[in-house]
Amino acid sequence: MYYAYKYRLKPSDAHREELDRHRDICRQLYNHTLYRLNEYQDEHGELPSMTTLRSELPDLKKWWDGLSDVYSKVLQTVVERLFDNLKGLSALKKNGYGVGQLKWKPPREFCSFTYSQSGFKLDKKGGQTVLSLSKLADIPIRLHRTIPDDATLKQVTVKKEPTGEWFATFGVQMDCEPPEPPENPERCVGIDVGILKYAHDTDGTAVGSLDLSDERDRLEREQRKLSRKQHGSNNYEKQRRQVAECHADLRRKRRDFLHKLSNYYAREYDFVAVEDLNVKRMMESPSNSRNTASAAWRTFLSLLEYKCEREGTHFVAVNPKGTTKECASCGVSTEKPLWVREHSCPVCGFEADRDANAAWNILSRGLEDVGMGYSESTPVETALPVDTPVSAKRVVEAGSPTLKERTASAGSE
Repeated sequence: MYYAYKYRLKPSDAHREELDRHRDICRQLYNHTLYRLNEYQDEHGELPSMTTLRSELPDLKKWWDGLSDVYSKVLQTVVERLFDNLKGLSALKKNGYGVGQLKWKPPREFCSFTYSQSGFKLDKKGGQTVLSLSKLADIPIRLHRTIPDDATLKQVTVKKEPTGEWFATFGVQMDCEPPEPPENPERCVGIDVGILKYAHDTDGTAVGSLDLSDERDRLEREQRKLSRKQHGSNNYEKQRRQVAECHADLRRKRRDFLHKLSNYYAREYDFVAVEDLNVKRMMESPSNSRNTASAAWRTFLSLLEYKCEREGTHFVAVNPKGTTKECASCGVSTEKPLWVREHSCPVCGFEADRDANAAWNILSRGLEDVGMGYSESTPVETALPVDTPVSAKRVVEAGSPTLKERTASAGSE
C-alpha cells in the first residue's frame, strides 16, 4: 500500500532563502512550460506530449541562469505537474463542469516542489536527523514518528505553508499487504453523523462535536485587524501571517479530532457502515452551511475509509435518504421536523433517540449492500443490550453464512 508521512522541517534562515529560491525557479519553469504548451498548440493544432516538453529541459539550462541549480528530477516533476492539472480539467469537463484554461502561477500560489525517486534521503548529521536534498541543503527534520523499516521512500514533497512553516511529505510504499477483512464480522457498527452530536453509533456511543468557538472568535478578530492594514505593507504581511496561523490552528485541531475518531472505529470494529453524504450539495444550501463546512464530514469519511482498508475492516457507505424517517424496528417512514430529537413510531410504538434510530438504519442498509440477509420472524441473538426494543427483522441473524458466501450468492443471483 501507498501512504504519506508528513513531518515538520526546521530550516535556518539560509535554508529558508534557498528553499524559496528553488521554489521560485520551479514556479517560473511551470509558467514557461505552460507558455510552450500554448505555443505548440497554436503551431500544430494539438497539445504536445509530456515527453516533448520534458525533453526541452537540457536546452533550457544552456541559457536559463539558475535552472541548473535545481535537481533534474525536480524539474521533470514540474512538467508532470502541469499535465496532471490538464488531466484534472479534462475530467471536470467530461463531468459537465464549465472549465477555463490553466493560468500562470503567481509566487503565493506555487508553494511546493517534489523530489521523485532520487535526490533525497534521511540522514544523521551533528546528532540530529536531517533531510538531505540534492543541490539544496541538509535540512533538520522533526521525525515525530518513525517510518517502518520495510517501507520504501518513493518521493518527498517540500511545501511552504501560508504561516511560513516548511513541511516534508514522504510518499511511502509498504511491502506488506493490508489484512483481509473477516469473512464473518462480529463487531458491526452503524454511524450517523450530525452537528450537535458529531457521531452517534449503534452501540449507544454519542460523540459531541468539537468546540472551536474560541478559535473562530480569535480568527475573526485577526481578520478585522488585517482589513485595517495597508495592503502590501510590512504590517499587512505580519498580520496576514497571524491570520494564517489562526486558520492553521483550526485545521490542526479539527483534523486531530477526525483522525482519532476514525482511527477508533477502524480498529475497534470489523464492519463499519456510514452515510454517503453529498456534502457539496449541502454546502450550497443557504441554511447552516457554516456548521456543515466546519463539521468536515467528507474528510471524516475519507479518513475512515482508508483506515478501515489499512486495518482490515469492512467499510460501506450507504444511501442516506430516509435514514432518519425510517423506523429501525418496523421500517415504516414517519415525517419529523429537524427540531424533533426523539423517534416515536406510530405503528409499532418503538421509541429511541433520533440519531440512534438513524444509526441502526444505516447499519441495516450497509449489511444489505454487502449481501447480508435478515430474519423476518425468528428471534435471534444480537449484540444489542437485552432491553433494546429492536425487532429481529432489523438485525443480522446469528449463525448466518459468512459475508463472503452471502456476497457470492448475491452476485450469482
